[in-house]
Amino acid sequence: MRTSFPTCLPDLFEAIVRDPVPPSLKRFIWDIQSVVELAESEREITLIGGDIVARLVATDDCLPPAFATPGEGAPRQFHLYADAMERFCVVSTVLAPGQSLPILREPVWELAGLLRGAATRQRFALPEGAPPEAKAPPSTLGPGKVESYLPKSGEGIRLANASADAPAILIQVYGGEIGTLPRAAITADGGVSEIVTGYANPEGLDPYDILSIQTQIVD
Repeated sequence: MRTSFPTCLPDLFEAIVRDPVPPSLKRFIWDIQSVVELAESEREITLIGGDIVARLVATDDCLPPAFATPGEGAPRQFHLYADAMERFCVVSTVLAPGQSLPILREPVWELAGLLRGAATRQRFALPEGAPPEAKAPPSTLGPGKVESYLPKSGEGIRLANASADAPAILIQVYGGEIGTLPRAAITADGGVSEIVTGYANPEGLDPYDILSIQTQIVD
């Protein structure tokens, strides 16, 4: 079965004018792109890239409001940066209170940094044809905290908002164009379905690209 996350936003976003790239996000994109280009393995990308994500989410000045709007029913993933070669992408994941994602077996490496609110991430072993098995209690991420994922681990990850009254927003980097890649969603009884999440960007709110960030960066 193929499903998707909601990709539409309310009418108030119909006439969005995209803001210039915030300086901290621009610096981050340059740095993470360099790591992807130069690292010798996915593990090296996640080790070095984790520090870069941590620096980005240490202060809350990198995310334009249009990429930070929660929705009803299901979490939203906004496409923040699109790499022309699809080596990686940057997204903001927005979970309203009470929202969570299913257990996902991601097809590519991932880095997740908590920007606002609080979220839990729980790792599961995924025995074939059997229910997923929690490998540890959920870990709670607060602002500035970062976790990574490597597909070779064979694990699944469940992400949830840890707050009953405030949104949670994460900046995530994936090792591919995650909005178009099939992802395996695992049910409590071990059933597997394929989902393609898409993105929540409305018309007129395109992701930043290499042309957007080809201006001087001041350290």
